[in-house]
Amino acid sequence: MERNLKQIWDQLHGQWPQLNEFMEGIRIEELRGIKSLFIRFGYPVSVLAGPNGCGKSTVLFALACAYKNTLPEAQSYTPSKLFPGFRPTKSGLPTDDHSATTLVYDYLYNKDHLQMRWSHANKKWNRSFFGRKQAAQPKRQVYLRTLTNLSNPSEVRSVLQLARGNVKLELIDTSNIAFAQRILHYRYNKLSILSEGIKNILFAERAHDEEAERTGVSYSEFHMSAGERAVLRLSVEISKLENALILIDEVETGLHPYIQQQLMLEFQRLALRNKLQVVVTTHSPVILDTVPPEARLFLERTQGNVVLQSPYRDVIQRSLYGRSQDALTLLCEDEIAESVLRGILDYLSPKLNLVQNDVQIGRDTGKTEFLSHARAFAKYKRLQNTVFVLDGDGKDIGNSLLVEGQNRGQAVTVLYLPGYPNPEAWAWNLLKTKANEYGEVLGIPADTLQRRIVEIDDTYSNAADRSQEIAKNKLYSLCSEELGRPNTEVVRLISRKETEQQMGEISELSNSLEEAINTWRLRQD
Repeated sequence: MERNLKQIWDQLHGQWPQLNEFMEGIRIEELRGIKSLFIRFGYPVSVLAGPNGCGKSTVLFALACAYKNTLPEAQSYTPSKLFPGFRPTKSGLPTDDHSATTLVYDYLYNKDHLQMRWSHANKKWNRSFFGRKQAAQPKRQVYLRTLTNLSNPSEVRSVLQLARGNVKLELIDTSNIAFAQRILHYRYNKLSILSEGIKNILFAERAHDEEAERTGVSYSEFHMSAGERAVLRLSVEISKLENALILIDEVETGLHPYIQQQLMLEFQRLALRNKLQVVVTTHSPVILDTVPPEARLFLERTQGNVVLQSPYRDVIQRSLYGRSQDALTLLCEDEIAESVLRGILDYLSPKLNLVQNDVQIGRDTGKTEFLSHARAFAKYKRLQNTVFVLDGDGKDIGNSLLVEGQNRGQAVTVLYLPGYPNPEAWAWNLLKTKANEYGEVLGIPADTLQRRIVEIDDTYSNAADRSQEIAKNKLYSLCSEELGRPNTEVVRLISRKETEQQMGEISELSNSLEEAINTWRLRQD
């Protein structure tokens, strides 16, 4: 499964820039508790995730209003249909207020980049096109499905009334259920739909003997498992769609984790074949794992708004979705910080008898967002399983994290990497002062290493960059131009060697990390 998913990811990444039509982004303002939210889509199959009430379905329904629907016999979705307002004529009663609501869409349409806006004024929804003359709403097949529907008793009774009407029988072509059969692994002799107007009911006939093509029992979707019914419905309704926008709410409903994986794999294969764009919502970490990280869009409700955790961090997903119940998470700033930690763990793992995945390392794009992550972790009681590891210049952020933990009544562990302002400065200083030792380790004559360090120091002696950037650039120049190794590899090697010797600045970090791991283990026991 993992190999198949990575293969289809590569294929879709290659196809995506060549698409003629694509929903690039959506902005939602003043709707269902969302003050202002912008989401950009960078992969043909996207997954919206997050806690209950964070706006996943709202985003999905807003996307459905982006196009004039060209599906046969389908009505176009509009905000008035999907976001109806209750406005009683009697005064003094509560009312829905959409007066400030706007939905703004960024399209790639016929290879052009366009925008359209829905806004609510004078009790009506209106479209505008940002000054484009004679512009019209883009057209596209739009499929919107909530897999939990038909569960309401009144809806069931409505469909059962078909039995007393003048129904039409339509046999489903086998090509339409190939999608389902690859997922369910059942053999169907026949699949049909009975319909009257917009009401319809699905019937299946599955063979008793999987090895023989003999007649089995016919049964309606009322007698299917929730998973079988959902997959068959999707197969029948989307298998032949091309260049369509597919929107599915709570896609995992009724499905076993393995079937969830298989379904998402087939979605992506279908997206590749038929040039589809698919957006689904989920509460399932299994669904999230089936798309690449940039396609995992995690929504979080804050006080008065909904925000997008972007770019998506796998470490955030694992914590908030309970994947880290048996793991300690180290959250650091960047790949160099991760390399320092991995060097320390190279030493600590055999010493502490750590097994794979006991300790997970996630890196962020900068320390400024650590506080918001701490608040999210605190909400789900995950702070005690998280260690925040900051660069040497992150004392202020570290103090704020400790205060946040105190305010939440949860313990926060904050550690600091060696070196100021960052670990690159620490690694550079070690290479300079221990050229003989590290020349041998890195396979380069000590005098050559020393000479090159002096030359690079001279080059940057008058640089006007910030000290953080100077240290990074020095180390990168040495590693790429002289050593021919990634700077992450060199830093990990230095970290491991210094930890083994228990010397200098790294010994304090190593001892603190060992203590944090042992404390975490005691909690697990």
